Amino acid sequence: MENGVGKNKLVHDVLLKLAKLLNLILVVLPFAWVWRDFYHQEMIDPYHGMGNYAILLVFLGLYYFYVKTYDGFMVKIAKISDLIYSQFLAVVITDVILYAISWLLVRHFPVIWPMLITIIVQLFFISVWSYGIHKWYFATYPARKTIIIYDSKEITEEMFSDYGLEARFNIVESISIDDWVNNEKIPNGTEVIFLANIHSHERNQIIKMAVAKGIQVFMLPRIGDVIMSGARRIHMLHLPVMELHRYAPKREYLFVKRMFDILVSGIALIILAPLMILVSIIIKLTDHGPIFYKQVRLTQNGREFGVLKFRSMRTDAEKDGVARLSTGAKDPRVTPIGRFMRKVRIDELPQLINILKGDMTIVGPRPERPEIAKQYEETLPEFGLRLQAKAGLTGYAQVYGKYNTTPYNKLEMDLMYIANPSILEDLKIMFATVKILFIPESTEGVAEGQTTAKKK
Repeated sequence: MENGVGKNKLVHDVLLKLAKLLNLILVVLPFAWVWRDFYHQEMIDPYHGMGNYAILLVFLGLYYFYVKTYDGFMVKIAKISDLIYSQFLAVVITDVILYAISWLLVRHFPVIWPMLITIIVQLFFISVWSYGIHKWYFATYPARKTIIIYDSKEITEEMFSDYGLEARFNIVESISIDDWVNNEKIPNGTEVIFLANIHSHERNQIIKMAVAKGIQVFMLPRIGDVIMSGARRIHMLHLPVMELHRYAPKREYLFVKRMFDILVSGIALIILAPLMILVSIIIKLTDHGPIFYKQVRLTQNGREFGVLKFRSMRTDAEKDGVARLSTGAKDPRVTPIGRFMRKVRIDELPQLINILKGDMTIVGPRPERPEIAKQYEETLPEFGLRLQAKAGLTGYAQVYGKYNTTPYNKLEMDLMYIANPSILEDLKIMFATVKILFIPESTEGVAEGQTTAKKK
């Protein structure tokens, strides 16, 4: 049986790799055409042979990097629309970079219409590929028999349906951990197990049984699990040991990160100055109030600082003195121009000044208001663990969560970032931030009547 499973997995993996290779070929062909027939010929000293292949390899490398960053090959999980959006964003960024390279090589502003046609053709190929691979995959590999074992009903059949996961997972049973402990038996035919916040003792028993039976496990971690993910593996007294400590990245990393912050925020302020001036004028003309809004937030080790934003709400938004999050697009406190700014995150641009000053960094846990953080800590004392690192303009929870993500899940995601700090991870989060700028769900507000993201 194990050999059969292994062979099936090998065939599955090979077919998926071939499908991804087809995607790369379909996307690079239109660019190869535009490079050969337009931009290559305009060079003063055109490339021959290997030079042209090198340009195509640069294109493929960049596209593959971005499509992986935006999860554009997650056929097993993503919707067709998600595949198309992720790949299209990746190919547009890649085309823009290669167009800029062409500009440098031909030494004058190259015609843009061939590149625009290329993008349209690439979008067509991406759409056909995404639709075809999705239909083929789930016709060949139908939804797997799945059971959910939960401590509290945080994952339900309805949530699977809301996220379009019913095509991937056929939920045959939901079992409370108490019922499982009384039985300690995985139903026959189970292919996947979802563990929803199960405590370590019971969870370890289930995982060991699942691994022994070749059953795939998905696990919603607890806070301790996320902290453990950053453990350093060492050997002591001939025994395997896992070393844990507070956030303490290497000084070289912190130095490079700070230099990067200064360079990027400085350049961004210069490039975005015309846009920021235009936004300032519009705010002043349409609302007649102050342009900027300064709000007390928390950064590393609980230090308070004034975060700077374009004002997107009425000046009396909190006239009752209660700190509250926005309820989203229908929040009556948000001004018309504020609604647009929040949608595309323009209101956050003045925080580049905070980064230049050193109050914030580009990538890190998003800064929370002291009043709201205090409310979260009443039921979640661990929430302060986010403050191990300096607050960021964007972050792990910002990219993979939403504005109204619960404090518990926000803490878990930020701890995932804190557990494994690296420049590469910072770059990945920065690039991934571009993706969420155009996803409305990422700015979804809290429910009416709520002042924070805590679930009632």
